[in-house]
Amino acid sequence: MRRPLGVLAGLVSVAALSAPMATAHAESVSLAACRLTVNEPTLSTAGRIQASAVREDCARPGLVRVRILRAVPGDDPVVKSAAARGRVNRVTVAMACAPGTYYATATDYRGNSGKSKPVKLTCSPTGTPSPSPTSSSIPTATATATATATGTPTASPSPSGTRTSSPRPTPTASPSPSRTVTATPTRTPTTKPTPTSTSTSGTVGSTEENEVVRLTNAERAKGGCQPLKHDPQLHKAAYDHSADMAAQNYFSHTSKDGRSFMDRIRGAGFTGGTGWAENIAMGQPSPASVVEAWMNSSGHKANIMNCKYTLIGVGAAKNSKGQIYWTQDFAAR
Repeated sequence: MRRPLGVLAGLVSVAALSAPMATAHAESVSLAACRLTVNEPTLSTAGRIQASAVREDCARPGLVRVRILRAVPGDDPVVKSAAARGRVNRVTVAMACAPGTYYATATDYRGNSGKSKPVKLTCSPTGTPSPSPTSSSIPTATATATATATGTPTASPSPSGTRTSSPRPTPTASPSPSRTVTATPTRTPTTKPTPTSTSTSGTVGSTEENEVVRLTNAERAKGGCQPLKHDPQLHKAAYDHSADMAAQNYFSHTSKDGRSFMDRIRGAGFTGGTGWAENIAMGQPSPASVVEAWMNSSGHKANIMNCKYTLIGVGAAKNSKGQIYWTQDFAAR
């Protein structure tokens, strides 16, 4: 590649935290203008490599082109490309799987472009898709690029950023290893995901979810931010995503059915607002450990410490092995 795989000039970045089997991502966007989001290549349940771009809140139509590139020494070749014209919601390109490291780019020819982080894909018939844990016990950042309609990184209403982990203006992602994914379709556990604890009467969320809210607000207070209110609709969006990841054994801001975190927030009935963000994590055993992990990652911390956010939803669900998937959804309203 012409630039190191671990450093991408993206508009948003992803952070992956590694405690033992623990990872985390954060994402933030601004809906102030048309924006273009690029998802990293993944393996479909049919074992094909696919990547997509989503164009939202765009008043004018545009030609959107998505390309999958393979990372090789020298010039990276485009191995698959697709385009669509109009006020499209999503353009997806798919190809037969061949082992290698891939990333995706997209442009709508109206000044908006984006680039995903590189992902190593294998086409072995064994194994299930999963993020590769890093060897360090300290959270390290990986990055995924997302584009906005203005051509300038904006993570409204947060500071400079990461897609899944730091907001912006002009963000760059930290170098890190790419994830390894296998082509075997994910098998859904026979045991349904369970909440980490039961809800307390008259409150939103479980005891552990509300402890995450309390600890998050304690950190915000150190930076002079007002406390976040636990919103029932954001809680639903967050819990449903944690439960879905736990049930289907994946870890991403993009649901298996292709929904973004904004799709899930709107689907939970949340309306209005001027800015949103999402943090996710997997494997941290307690509220204290997951908040500490997020605060040790610049992107996740930026979402937590953004004083313009006023509402939060926290969802925690265990998979069949007892591992906890955590989701934080933020909103300014």
